[in-house]
Amino acid sequence: MYKHYPSLILGFHACECAIGLELINKPRKVFQPSENHYDWLGHGMYFWENSPDRAAAFGKELKKKEVLKDPIVIGAAIHLGCCFDLSDFQALQCLKKHYEALRKTCEKAKIEMPKNHGGPDNLLRTLDCAVFEYMHGQMEEKGDRQFDSVRGVFWEGHTLYPNAGFKEKNHIQICIRNPNCIKGYFLPKPLNSSNKWARV
Repeated sequence: MYKHYPSLILGFHACECAIGLELINKPRKVFQPSENHYDWLGHGMYFWENSPDRAAAFGKELKKKEVLKDPIVIGAAIHLGCCFDLSDFQALQCLKKHYEALRKTCEKAKIEMPKNHGGPDNLLRTLDCAVFEYMHGQMEEKGDRQFDSVRGVFWEGHTLYPNAGFKEKNHIQICIRNPNCIKGYFLPKPLNSSNKWARV
């Protein structure tokens, strides 16, 4: 009963402009989930919780790396459904249990365990992604209800100021596995006459 959030949250996603506008203008359009082997919370559609600024900054990073040509930030009204929330102690213990099970499986099969890498922030979370996908696979195999979403709090980037307990890119990330959790998309409302969120 404690895995269900009682209300909607707002999430923000940076993507190619044409794709974002299609999601907004075609209500029956279903998102294409990310299925990279390094996805931080496993496979699904990713959102920054309540942070259009962080989504815009990420869009600029992807444009600089030539991953996106014409980025746009879209918002979504999301009901997390049955949520695997990594700010919850029980969820952390559950994930650790599945890590141990995956480790034993790899040892038995004589397969090398995946590793996180990509600098001090481990930007390529190959291990974490494998653990999440293993967990969901085990749940599906047993006929258990799978989680609709995964929510994680991340400390990322340089220290905000000397001796600070905060980092420049701290954020809450949402991974939506069940498309029905997304109740609608929208263009974030501008704070003034120029919509600085619509295009980055």
